[in-house]
Amino acid sequence: MSTAKRVDEPSQKGGSKKHFKQVEVSKKDRSIAMARSAEVKNLDRDYFAVKDSIPTGFKLHGQYLEARKRILGVLGGTEENWNSYLWQLKNRIGDVGVLARIINLSDEEIARIRRAGAHYRWGISPYYASLMDPEDKRCPVRRQAVPSIREVQDASEVRDPMIIKYNSPAPLISRLYPDRLIINVTNACSMFCRHCLRRKDIEFKDVTYPKKMIDEAIHYVRENEEIRDVLLTGGDALALSDKQLDYILTRLDKIPHVEIKRLGSRMPCVLPQRITPELCRMLGDHDPIYLNTQFNHPKEVTPEAREAVDRLTRSGVVVRDQTVLLRGINNNPHIMKKLMQELLRIKVAPYYIFNCKKVEGIRHFRAPIADGLNIIEHLRGYTSGMAVPTFIITAPEGRGKTPIYPQYYLNPDMNGEALIRTWGGHVLHYEDEHVAPFGFEEEE
Repeated sequence: MSTAKRVDEPSQKGGSKKHFKQVEVSKKDRSIAMARSAEVKNLDRDYFAVKDSIPTGFKLHGQYLEARKRILGVLGGTEENWNSYLWQLKNRIGDVGVLARIINLSDEEIARIRRAGAHYRWGISPYYASLMDPEDKRCPVRRQAVPSIREVQDASEVRDPMIIKYNSPAPLISRLYPDRLIINVTNACSMFCRHCLRRKDIEFKDVTYPKKMIDEAIHYVRENEEIRDVLLTGGDALALSDKQLDYILTRLDKIPHVEIKRLGSRMPCVLPQRITPELCRMLGDHDPIYLNTQFNHPKEVTPEAREAVDRLTRSGVVVRDQTVLLRGINNNPHIMKKLMQELLRIKVAPYYIFNCKKVEGIRHFRAPIADGLNIIEHLRGYTSGMAVPTFIITAPEGRGKTPIYPQYYLNPDMNGEALIRTWGGHVLHYEDEHVAPFGFEEEE
């Protein structure tokens, strides 16, 4: 029996209230609480020992500003240019000679980038280039942006994990689920990620698909009343102009059974200048809009990213994050925890951690499933539940996203009673329901 006592709270008229708001905890119970608090605190000692050493975009902002000046000097731009997404797109870095003036590259590295670039397209927005460490080859931003010779050395035969030809009932559409589908509106991006799952579809030229194909995709949505959720992606949905996006969203708004629209875009991370007031006003006219973006390391969470997200959320757009588990970049519980916490700071909701897909040329990025499970184990309970995304594996043959969880429900004990394992590692009995409780029998 608890030894805690209720304490009357005096009313304004003098007397005491009949309800109690405070609890006086006995010294014995307080000592138990103190011991439990110490136990909980000790569980996270490893993270607290390293968290301040994990680089973040806010900590490094001064260095990023210096890099901006250096890059503007290389590209011949001004501060006004830097804040223009059109200038950023026009000056996307795709020449290794220009890149070598921004980060230090050996002659061997230059040759390897040229060789990899002959097989797969690459390009880096000046903004994202400013986040790269010019000296450290292992920089997590640099590894996501700069081609590696390993891309050419990967002899994987898995070329399309979504098996698009089996899941495209109409032009530009990918459909894997009952009530939602994708419309691939462009192959263009502001930065071509080295781990991109659609690298074979990107080709070497930006393509905006013909209006006729867009209309055929929208017609398919209109003719299938079970479709309530449409995702516009590519490429990057925000590579389209505001006018092009407005046209598509307006057509979707006129379909009664389409309840929500989603945009797939990495631009809040790699080109936050794209999130203009004009874009946000237009998106606000098509409520409800969800934007799924991708941050993969705390170094990418910057004041500029926060400003972009602020604009989106003020216009009513819900922003969520889909991180990719990448070997050598974020397959570490402490780094991933810091990333999720930094995302919540800028009002981005962690949504998924994707296991890196089996695409030709990116095998060096793939981490074992155990790394993903270990990360979830070190998030659940160790930080806010809002910071715990779902770990996802994309099933073979285009069979869709499959959630993978650590095991918290254990086999029943010898008496058939449920056993659970808590986030802190305690194994406890849990009284399960076997029959309808008294007073709740089913009616005959």
